Amino acid sequence: MNDLTHNNRLARQELPQEPADAAPARDWRKAMSDHVAYALLVYTGLQIFMTVKAMDQGLPSILPYMALIILVAAIIPACRWFEKRWTGLSDADAADPALAREFRRDTIGLWLLAILLPVALTGIFKVMFALV
Repeated sequence: MNDLTHNNRLARQELPQEPADAAPARDWRKAMSDHVAYALLVYTGLQIFMTVKAMDQGLPSILPYMALIILVAAIIPACRWFEKRWTGLSDADAADPALAREFRRDTIGLWLLAILLPVALTGIFKVMFALV
């Protein structure tokens, strides 16, 4: 037997082996940052296609776009709050599976905000313009 092959086999046997199905630890900080980025994209897209369309029916030309800028800028502090809760974690806590429940709660809240807020605002604008 070749000494190099034999040494490689010995080296592999001495290293602690992770189970083949074990997933790498999830970094909650990066995962929340990704969720915030995608939620902002979804929120902005929904604002553009829903709210601005509803406002465009009842307002002069430039006003819906100014409102869009204000509405998008207003959501950033809320998204930053979700992200800030997770970016301060230590490296050990960032990979702690015990935080999965809290992470799930925060991501659900973030996505509900990102999806339902434009829908609610569109409904409010439609009601306002129907009354005018």
